[in-house]
Amino acid sequence: MENPEIVIRLTPDEALVLSDWLERVQMTDLGRLVGDPAVWAPLHRIAGTLDRSLVGIFAADYAERLEAARRRLGPAPDDGEGEGADAGREAPRGP
Repeated sequence: MENPEIVIRLTPDEALVLSDWLERVQMTDLGRLVGDPAVWAPLHRIAGTLDRSLVGIFAADYAERLEAARRRLGPAPDDGEGEGADAGREAPRGP
């Protein structure tokens, strides 16, 4: 029997950056950005879960925390690619 739920694990940096991005997406016209209305429910659920899990999203130094997380996740300045957010991840699976 398959597990009825999917569990996604994120580092605190990944969660913070994703939460910020989802918040900005939700403030736009989702209908224009996301063509399939069925996608909205899981996007809202993920955003809500992140909001409840991240204690620092209302901290006075939120902007600094977010920027630091973005720097840690981004590619190294002298590296270009191959490090940072994609390091150690599998390549996308084909059809």
